[in-house]
Amino acid sequence: MKNRLILCLLICGVLLYYGLPRLSINAGGLEAIFSAAWILFALMVIGGNLAGLLYSPKKNKEKSYKVNKMTQNRRRLRQYQ
Repeated sequence: MKNRLILCLLICGVLLYYGLPRLSINAGGLEAIFSAAWILFALMVIGGNLAGLLYSPKKNKEKSYKVNKMTQNRRRLRQYQ
C-alpha cells in the first residue's frame, strides 16, 4: 500500500510540475476559477496521500512471530503423537 501512495505522490508532483506554469490565477473569469480549483484538488491529493503514509498502521512483528511459533508447536505435537 505504501508503494501505491508514494507512486500517487510522484505522479501528482509531475502533474504540478507541468501544470503550474500553464495555469494563471491572475487571469479573469473561468480561467482563474479553473486554475484555483485545479491547484486545490492537487493539494487535496497530496494531503490525502501524505496522511495515508503517515497514519498507516504498523505491522507488528511480535504477533507474526507468535503465530509462527504456535504453528510450529502444533506440527511438533502432531508428529510425536
